[in-house]
Amino acid sequence: MTPAAAEYRRGLWMAAGAFVLWGLMPLYWHLLKAVPSLQIIAHRIVWSAVLVLAWLFWKHGRRWLQVVRERPRIAAMLALSGLFIAFNWGLYIWAVNAGHVVEASLGYFINPLLNVVLGVLLLRERLSRGQWVAVACAAAGVLWLTFHYGSFPWIALALAGSFGMYGLLRKVTAIDSLPGLGIESSYLLLPALALLLWGEWHGQGGVLGAWWPWLDLLLVLGGALTALPLIGFAYAVRRVPLSTVGLLQYVAPTLQLLCGVLVFGEPFGSDRAIGFVLIWVALAIYAGDGLRRARRAPVAVG
Repeated sequence: MTPAAAEYRRGLWMAAGAFVLWGLMPLYWHLLKAVPSLQIIAHRIVWSAVLVLAWLFWKHGRRWLQVVRERPRIAAMLALSGLFIAFNWGLYIWAVNAGHVVEASLGYFINPLLNVVLGVLLLRERLSRGQWVAVACAAAGVLWLTFHYGSFPWIALALAGSFGMYGLLRKVTAIDSLPGLGIESSYLLLPALALLLWGEWHGQGGVLGAWWPWLDLLLVLGGALTALPLIGFAYAVRRVPLSTVGLLQYVAPTLQLLCGVLVFGEPFGSDRAIGFVLIWVALAIYAGDGLRRARRAPVAVG
């Protein structure tokens, strides 16, 4: 096996593992339902930052910061990507614990198609006829959910948009996955600590010990569950074609939808089903088009 092929295979496994973990995350965050969502997101940022930064300093000392010192543009882009992923985390945790797992899963079904649109608008990529049909079909699904389900699916669209922008920024930022996450975590760490201290000062809980010990343990472990799939995702998008990552991305929302309907008992009536079917048809068209084009061209390893 050539080094390029080995990198491609590792990227595939990393992407698959990341999307399985993300797909099962609703089960984990639901265990923390007693903790306010802002507190969960703050702990999530703090403990993932502690884990990632400790590893980087232990493994590389300060050398991993060299690329940021030499290229300030990378630092700025990672600050922006950090804001997008923090917003995505916070909204997702709130949605899970507020009983909107199904709508949250819709956001991640839409996300691969939104990546296509972002590629056209910002990277000057061209869409095939099949991809245009897929995007139009997905838009019809969103419009159906908006006008027939009774409310605008803002949770789904905000989740899709924020994660789409995060993936785009990490795609065009020339830095390895773990150092990149370390820089993002550094930007978010102090605001997250400030939020926890503010909650502690105002008697709303914040630091560990405010809840049952098992909840404290889950909050700490949430840092690892935050860092690991992000590292895998960032690793994969630089080594695997974005179309392939897009296909694997359907694993996460499928698992999330199953959690919402089968575990949490959220409603999934005919109005919702029609909208989701339109999205799934769009994904099938997009996936079929991607596989057809992949057969015509050699695999490109990024």
